[in-house]
Amino acid sequence: MKVRKSLRSLKDQPGSQVVRRRGKTYAINKQNPRVKARQG
Repeated sequence: MKVRKSLRSLKDQPGSQVVRRRGKTYAINKQNPRVKARQG
């Protein structure tokens, strides 16, 4: 999982969603599990 400043390019991927867990913002994707990132 990458730590990135911006999740904007990842949230535009098909099937991805941005969720907040424990004060951190994650980009997860069930269609393409390689697309994972954390912000914060």
